[in-house]
Amino acid sequence: MHEKLNEKVIAPISTGELERRWGAVRDRMNEHGIDFIVAHNHNDYLGGYVKWFTDEPAMHCYPISVIFPVDDEMTTVCHGSNDPRFASPPEWALRRVKKRMSTPVMPSLNFAATLDAELIAEELSAYPRARICMVNEDAMSAGFSRVLRERLPNANFVDITDEIDLIKAIKSEEEIDRIRHNAWLHDEALKACFETLEPGVREFEVAAAGRNRSMMLGSEQHIVFVASAPPGTPLPFNMPHAMNRRIEKGDQVNILVEVNDASGYYTHLSRIAVLGAIPDELQEHYDIAIEAQNLSLGLIKPGADPVEILKANNEFLESKGLPGESRVYAHSQGYDMVERPSFQPGETMKIAANMNIAVHPAANGKHASAISTDNYIVTETGVSECIHATPKKIFSL
Repeated sequence: MHEKLNEKVIAPISTGELERRWGAVRDRMNEHGIDFIVAHNHNDYLGGYVKWFTDEPAMHCYPISVIFPVDDEMTTVCHGSNDPRFASPPEWALRRVKKRMSTPVMPSLNFAATLDAELIAEELSAYPRARICMVNEDAMSAGFSRVLRERLPNANFVDITDEIDLIKAIKSEEEIDRIRHNAWLHDEALKACFETLEPGVREFEVAAAGRNRSMMLGSEQHIVFVASAPPGTPLPFNMPHAMNRRIEKGDQVNILVEVNDASGYYTHLSRIAVLGAIPDELQEHYDIAIEAQNLSLGLIKPGADPVEILKANNEFLESKGLPGESRVYAHSQGYDMVERPSFQPGETMKIAANMNIAVHPAANGKHASAISTDNYIVTETGVSECIHATPKKIFSL
């Protein structure tokens, strides 16, 4: 690993781990006769493919792409100077990359939104009849995929995204170590939020304390939602621009931390606190949420179908007179905050050992709502203990 990479990057993944991924993907490429994979992302909340291939994240909506050949080193294309002498990212930041290209691609400028795709098409035009997989093509911009298909009319486009997703979802020992570290970071960020809670503080100020703690621990991307309400009122989360409410004595407060750590991995964690006595109805709904969570956890094991677990969850909630889940209430996490398998209709991936699964069913009533968000590692027989250390309870502060 380059000396400057270790100096500059807080927590680079090992070259050995990258080689494990590359080898597994090339096995699939050889099986399907695929010559090139093209991965493209523009954020690292829900855009982890390029990070997974290169250990370089997509940041702040600036696109980054990688051409991954079956038998050669990679080529990267990202936002930056179109002068080859100043190509981004710097050479020391990448491993097994033979060519770095950058261009002032800008999604907000219609005329410049596909400059990166044009460079990729030019590179691949040297292989006119290549078999190419655009990973997760539906998540790419319409212009990006259009340019590649129009400029490479003789290429054969095939899709093995499902197979790459499965490789990506099953974590190595090194990845699980990083994920456990991220769980600890979440415990610390939530602790900082609780330390800030007092009558008179505003929701965004509580969230800022959690974001600050996570940044001080190396986090690069950090979402912290805070919802507060008087007793007898549900607690749905609002977007940050609507987190201005002043928290008062007796209020109930729901806090959700969704951040990555310095290595780029995600978990998430939520807990409820009350600035006073815990209302009976809130406690009742929290107990139902935990019971629902435990039901799902008891069903999660290698080979299990997430859609069937969703059905069991909803049948349980409805038996309590509460609505079933219509959102993604459980899912895997890695470089993406939400990755496959997700527990929603349409999911075809089954549970496998060494997945990092987050489970957070909600008990939503008319006068109270409750949720507990936690992560678990799938074992050969079920799930591990919760990898977060924060107790599962409503906190009375």
